[in-house]
Formats: sequence, structure tokens, C-alpha cells
Amino acid sequence: QVQLAESGGGLVQAGGSLRLSCAASGRTFSTYARGWFRQAPGKEREFVAAISWPGATTYYADSVKGRFTISRDNANNTVYLQMNSLKSEDTAVYYCGSRGTGVAATSETGYDYWGRGTQVTVSS
Repeated sequence: QVQLAESGGGLVQAGGSLRLSCAASGRTFSTYARGWFRQAPGKEREFVAAISWPGATTYYADSVKGRFTISRDNANNTVYLQMNSLKSEDTAVYYCGSRGTGVAATSETGYDYWGRGTQVTVSS
């Protein structure tokens, strides 16, 4: 079993930055691909970014390309999401997911483990 814990969320003004972290524990399987998804109130959960193991391949949603960067520290089983130039429409609960394979994916159905999420609120 893999446990994922997100952190780093908070309240930020539009144009600001935040860095989210996703730490894995338990049966960590550091060779797994990871992804970030988000869910805004009243909306479906949507893909944000994903990274393969060991990190050569990344994917981004069109809405965050050029503003968000996903990265990973394999030695510490942690994945990061650097979010710059934040907009009010980025407001959501952000979730970290882990796959059972090193191949990254953009669909949440391909993820086996999830964290509880961290709230990001961007004020305009």
C-alpha cells in the first residue's frame, strides 16, 4: 500500500506562486509514475500534470503549460508541482496520484493511489 500526502497549498494572490509537494510512504515503489489532478467546486476532477519514472517524460494540461512545472526527487519519494503566474481559475483542491507503472498518464483511471488533497485558493 502506498500512502501519499500533499502539502504546500494555501491562499495566494493572482500572479503569485506556490509549490506543492507530494510525499510517498509505505510501500513507496519509487519507480512509479506520478500525477497531479485538481477539482474545483462543482466540477469534475481534471488532469494537471504527470511525470514518468525516473522523470524523463512529463505531460501538462493546456491550461497550465508554461506556468506549472512538475518534478520529482526519487531519493526522497517526493513529487513537486511548481505553480507560477497563478490565476483565479486555478483555485481547486489539488490531488497527487501514483500509478503502478513508470509510464506517465493523463487519465485518472490509470492511477491506483491518491492523497487527500491540498486546497489552493487564488484571489483576484
